[in-house]
Amino acid sequence: MFLLSEFLDIHTGHLPWPQLNRKALLHGHCHHKSIMKMTAEESVLNRLGVEFESPAPGCCGMAGSFGFEREKYDVSMAIGALELLPAVRKAPAHWLIIADGFSCREQIAQGTNRRALHLAEVLQMALPGAPETELSPYPESSRVRQQDADIRASMKRASLGLGAMAASAFLFWELRNH
Repeated sequence: MFLLSEFLDIHTGHLPWPQLNRKALLHGHCHHKSIMKMTAEESVLNRLGVEFESPAPGCCGMAGSFGFEREKYDVSMAIGALELLPAVRKAPAHWLIIADGFSCREQIAQGTNRRALHLAEVLQMALPGAPETELSPYPESSRVRQQDADIRASMKRASLGLGAMAASAFLFWELRNH
């Protein structure tokens, strides 16, 4: 089993890489930093031409579901406020914010006005033919708007499906009882 960054770092050899030539703030998930280190992630970003800083060596504070639990929320936010959240808030608007951990991305979204990108999204931005990244107000803004629209459309489809299921169940019940 490999992380995406490990797989790419190990198996792409001397293949040419597309260049993104951006600056970024990189935050690794706690277990990623402590067990596997961030060397593969850093290597992939270097090969893409992304200059990055990793100013928050500690935990984001979310730790899976920890930050979602009512009694632990304040502790979660206090941990995030130690390093990560101030670093994200201070990052220049044109910088990418990169965090592969779901809980880290959620903590960043809840504690700042930014949304972090997964390495796969950064790779997608670098591919030839990828749409130009709108910088209004941040490089991830157009992606976030598209994701939000996709979620709304998915929820609408799901609610229509639930409505159809409820109507079918009602009709079945009516037919069975008459």
